[in-house]
Amino acid sequence: MSIYVGNLSYDVTQDDLNTTFAEYGTVKRVQLPTDRETGRLRGFAFVEMDTEAEETAAIEALNGAEWMGRDLKVNKARPREERGSSGGSWGNRGGSQRRY
Repeated sequence: MSIYVGNLSYDVTQDDLNTTFAEYGTVKRVQLPTDRETGRLRGFAFVEMDTEAEETAAIEALNGAEWMGRDLKVNKARPREERGSSGGSWGNRGGSQRRY
């Protein structure tokens, strides 16, 4: 399991997050997603800690806390949703069906 950290400053670094979350336990990994086109940080991160108890302590302490000029949103990360079809064929919308 990992922690979702939202509403981050665009100036944050992995070291910043490591240092802050290390106050609550062992940080196993920090992931700072970037925009594919611009390379700019997307304003959120994922942090993995050694134990669930450490994750819980970090969430309770940091959710809503002001950090680097922003109010953090910190909670358990939800599993990534599949981006597949949600039923039906996206290519068949009442017209003739194309064959590729």
